[in-house]
Amino acid sequence: MNCTICSLPGLDLNRLARKLRDGAKLMVGQGDYDAYVAHVRARHEDAPIMARDEFFRARENARFGAGGERAFRCC
Repeated sequence: MNCTICSLPGLDLNRLARKLRDGAKLMVGQGDYDAYVAHVRARHEDAPIMARDEFFRARENARFGAGGERAFRCC
C-alpha cells in the first residue's frame, strides 16, 4: 500500500522535518547555532563567534535569566 501523502509532488519530507525541528527549538528558546554564525559573519565581521556550548548557555540565560535577573515571562 502506498502512502498518498508521502508521494505528493513537491513534498520534501526532510525539509519539512527540519522546519518542524527548528520551530520546536525556537518555541523552547533554543535558536539555530548555524543561523547565528551566518548572521555574525555577515553583519558583525569583527565580533567573536561564540562556541556552540557558549551559544546554548547564552540562549538559556536569555530565556530563564542569569545571575538573579528575571527573564521575560508571561506570569
